[in-house]
Amino acid sequence: MNKKYIYISAFILMGLTGLSSCKDNMEEITTLQVDRAFSPTGLTAAVVNKIGVTLTWKAVNNATSYTIEFFENTDFSGTPVKTISDITFKQTPYTVPALGGDTQYAVRVKAVGEGVADSKWVTALFKTDGEQIFNPVLPANITSKSVILTWPAGEVATSIVLTPGNITHAVTPAEIAAGKATVDGLIAETNYTAKLMNGTKTRGTVTFLSAVDIGNAILINNAAEFKNAVTNAAGGETFALAAGNYVLETGGTPTTLVVNKSISIVAVKAADRPVLTGVSFNVQNGASFKIKNLILEGGTTPANYAVVYTGGGNYGDLEIEGSIVRNYGAGVLGLTSTSVISTISSVLINNNIFNTFAANGEFIDFRASFPNKLTFTNNTLSGTGDREFMRMDANSGASYPAGKVQINVSNNTLYALGGSVIRRLFYVRIPAASHEITFTKNIVTNTAILLANQAATNLVTLSGNNYFTTTNLISSTATGAKVDASGTALDPGFTAAATGNFKLSNQTLISNGIGDPRWK
Repeated sequence: MNKKYIYISAFILMGLTGLSSCKDNMEEITTLQVDRAFSPTGLTAAVVNKIGVTLTWKAVNNATSYTIEFFENTDFSGTPVKTISDITFKQTPYTVPALGGDTQYAVRVKAVGEGVADSKWVTALFKTDGEQIFNPVLPANITSKSVILTWPAGEVATSIVLTPGNITHAVTPAEIAAGKATVDGLIAETNYTAKLMNGTKTRGTVTFLSAVDIGNAILINNAAEFKNAVTNAAGGETFALAAGNYVLETGGTPTTLVVNKSISIVAVKAADRPVLTGVSFNVQNGASFKIKNLILEGGTTPANYAVVYTGGGNYGDLEIEGSIVRNYGAGVLGLTSTSVISTISSVLINNNIFNTFAANGEFIDFRASFPNKLTFTNNTLSGTGDREFMRMDANSGASYPAGKVQINVSNNTLYALGGSVIRRLFYVRIPAASHEITFTKNIVTNTAILLANQAATNLVTLSGNNYFTTTNLISSTATGAKVDASGTALDPGFTAAATGNFKLSNQTLISNGIGDPRWK
């Protein structure tokens, strides 16, 4: 037994002696010696101003500077198209401007240290947007068959491509030097997109509307001519209004012009809209009616609606496009008889700006009548009275289409509509089996209005909508309220909503194509 204790003690003593000996030979490591710089981490590449990129990365302790290389591919093959050296970390985030437009890039960054080899590369991929060196198209440079397009003199381009029609114009050296080219072969009253190309790369994009072909239209120069033309129309005419102010009210009383033949009223030049003050239109006798690129101003004592219908029966299409309609007592369209049934083949309200309406009626109002199809797209509406956005009442004598009344409200910016929770975007009471409502990619802000609360209102598609500072559209405690639980609530970041500038700053909404496209 004593021997066991002796052996154990001996082993413990030997172990302690060994540990003491090891401790005497250990040296504390305070510096890590390496033969190359550490690689940067967290490299990101964000495109800025269409053709620039901002690079960010995390600092490296043993780096004195950084080097960046750009390649016009995705695999870093060949020779870099741009190399930047001697960048200090204090310069990050580091922005590189004026790269090629519409170009795929691979970028890599390495750290450079003193007395050590350079680090390994870290990489990222990005693609620049198409450049925008086109100048805005001047109204004076647009005709029904041609357009003059301009850009900074001396900037290189190879061609201009217009769509629709795939019109291609080869840019000459003289046009490059002047920064100006005339493109022919246009079709009147057509929305064109022009791209300035350098090979396969886009250097500029601009849109414009070709002018009315006066050869097929009747030129109108003043209010008296306009009144006479509408009153005495034979049917089928297009009246092209020159720019200017057409005062149609008399002593502050608005003029109602009867439209009993199918006509179109358009601007000679879309970018220079004529202003019609103190006027409303009364459509009768089954007529079709088209308004395009006008400014309709309610005037001193405005009528309730810009367009009304009286008289029953079937009507041709109604189109209101590219216009500004403002300062009316109720809204843009009124069929307010509760006993007379009018059926409009199709209503298209597209690419307009509406603002400042009083509370004398709903913005779009069908009390017994109905359209077979109603499309409300790419519009901005702000400042309505405490009424409904859209109303359609049922009538036992109505014969609704077999394909149902199709209502499509998409890509609009709707600001400060209605005034209270008793109002609705859709106050639609025609039978649910007789209509379908699609409501997609709209921005609705600053309102307590409901989406709908009638059992008959048939909201078949709700998608991609954004509701900001609204209280009843995504969720609601109001009795019977129908909501869009799929909607988002992002701040659009309007530039100046109070003065009618709804330009977006929210990149998510911009990227997803939400709201009226004019504000992106």
